[in-house]
Amino acid sequence: MITGCYTALVTPFKNDTVEYEGLNRLIDFQIQNGISGILAVGTTGESPSLAWNEHNKIIENIAQRTRNKCFCIAGTGSNNTKEAFLATKHAADAGVDAVLLVDPYYNGPSSLEIRREYIAPIATKFPDIQIIPYIIPGRTGTQLLPADIAILHKEFKNVNTVKEATGNIENMKKTRKLCGADFTILSGDDALTYEMMVDPEIQAAGVISVASNIAPGAVSEMVHLLRQGNKERARKLMTNLSPLFDLVTVQTKEKTPYGEVVCRARNPLATKVLMSILGMPSGRCRQPLGKITKNGLEVILKTARAIQANTPEIFKPIADFFGVEIDYRLSNPSNWEGLYYESY
Repeated sequence: MITGCYTALVTPFKNDTVEYEGLNRLIDFQIQNGISGILAVGTTGESPSLAWNEHNKIIENIAQRTRNKCFCIAGTGSNNTKEAFLATKHAADAGVDAVLLVDPYYNGPSSLEIRREYIAPIATKFPDIQIIPYIIPGRTGTQLLPADIAILHKEFKNVNTVKEATGNIENMKKTRKLCGADFTILSGDDALTYEMMVDPEIQAAGVISVASNIAPGAVSEMVHLLRQGNKERARKLMTNLSPLFDLVTVQTKEKTPYGEVVCRARNPLATKVLMSILGMPSGRCRQPLGKITKNGLEVILKTARAIQANTPEIFKPIADFFGVEIDYRLSNPSNWEGLYYESY
């Protein structure tokens, strides 16, 4: 059973190429801070803008470095079943423990087609690898429904977990009802993890987290406390972590010559900006993702400074592992030069 806290690891870049030294440091940081496992090249790892050779090499690297230390999940999903099949074969050969298959984006197959033409063929060919459907309709424009998840779970022993990022509590409850008690639901949304784990009609077993890139120890502890049934201590930790969870997506209002517009900096942009500010390996996002706005930067800095002032233990592992001074990193403008657009 896949339980606990798994980090959807960012991919650090330097001059637009994958920085493997930095990647290894991030992996070691995660392991040292008690993470249950690492997801290689998910959306947070910027899989949409990686070439397949980069994608495969990162999976090989993470699989090797995590072996016998923590669980390894590889993002091998695509909107092309043949590509997903080849990626899954490569990941299986690399020795990963599980693969994550995001719903096919843009071409938008029905739930029936996702089940029959995507998940089932891959689950059939790779019976020894855990297959984790990833349900995130806000990004993909389609959705594998609870009924089809239940059919897959009944037909395939290796389909017994889902990453649930619909944001729809009723959908989660339906998945639990149809799939039964032996099925694992993992939160795909940091901010909903507490609710999903304490709700008796959902009973999530953990999270595939973005925020744990920055605070693996604290997010892991929250999940561990919830699995122990210690809701009071977990709620306090959730309250402390909530500002960090809120930075997964940063939305601001920006003035243009043609009126005000909403700018939404989606994952992993804000997370990578904060990691860079804090002195962690990160680099810029790969195009077409770009930089944060000035207003977005101010949101990130204000939030991070509040976390440091009120709960410095959240950032302390970063200071200890990477040898940085958090207060200095959050007060010296040279640490965020080039991370934001000077104007809209």
